[in-house]
Amino acid sequence: MDKLRIGVAGVGHLGKWHVENLNEIAQAELAGVYDTYKGVGEKIASENNVKQFFSLDEMLAEVDAVDIVVPTSVHYETASNVLEAGKHVFIEKPITATLEEAEKLIILAEEKNLKIQVGHIERFNPAFVSLENFDFQPKFIESHRLAKFNPRGMDVSVVLDLMIHDIDAVLSMVRSPIKNIDASGANVVGDTTDIANARISFKNGAVANITASRISQKNMRKMRIFQKNSYVTIDFLEKISEIFSLIDEGSEFNGTDAILVDEPEFMGRKKKIYLQKPAIKESNALKVELAEFADSVIHDKEVKVTAEDGRRAL
Repeated sequence: MDKLRIGVAGVGHLGKWHVENLNEIAQAELAGVYDTYKGVGEKIASENNVKQFFSLDEMLAEVDAVDIVVPTSVHYETASNVLEAGKHVFIEKPITATLEEAEKLIILAEEKNLKIQVGHIERFNPAFVSLENFDFQPKFIESHRLAKFNPRGMDVSVVLDLMIHDIDAVLSMVRSPIKNIDASGANVVGDTTDIANARISFKNGAVANITASRISQKNMRKMRIFQKNSYVTIDFLEKISEIFSLIDEGSEFNGTDAILVDEPEFMGRKKKIYLQKPAIKESNALKVELAEFADSVIHDKEVKVTAEDGRRAL
């Protein structure tokens, strides 16, 4: 297989971006689009000069994989139909609406020897990618993901709409079983939770305090990671990352700035604070994750964000 023939199921607000990016990926051949609202499907197909399918079954007959960008409530139904047909799956986050559904998809994919990649796009954010060689051993993580009000996505809580991005990122860094979760939230403008906070304690002692809101005056997507002798900041929105490290004075360190701590001694030794600003490679995170999915299928490699990752975040 030189190229992955892929169709997009669900071409609303987010799905149309998937279509445009797939059209620009060398590893993929966009076979066409399908949407339950025929007028929407016709519009996107026409704008991107691709075929419009009028049913999922019609699409499945002509593709190797399906990019699922339908509402969360029908993720499981759509993905299970795709897997039953013997096709690979890229599915937007969250993987499903319930844990039971996620577990069923994982089992089905294993039985069919098919791949599922979950669209946790922040794993491909340039700021996050710039830290891929950093040795994360967090003790405390503080995360804020705030968004201006937008009626889109109100069918699910802010936890599944926004917070799950940071939950997935935290789980990828901490790598320890969860010990306890304390959470609270409130529905302010809709019927589901619009603002939420979760304090997640891990068995290795790490703690993550995660806040998400979709009724903010401004957008914010920031994470701060504290660990022994290091403080890391990630701005997912501005695509900036910084590492502050406390080291012994005189030690060699590849940093861009050095600040001698005011006190003559700190913990019995003179210390310096070094600042590193990892190089940020500009990229389109959505295009990168779709290209990596296609590459994983073509070359039979494990996907970067697995169905099990999606289940853990859920």
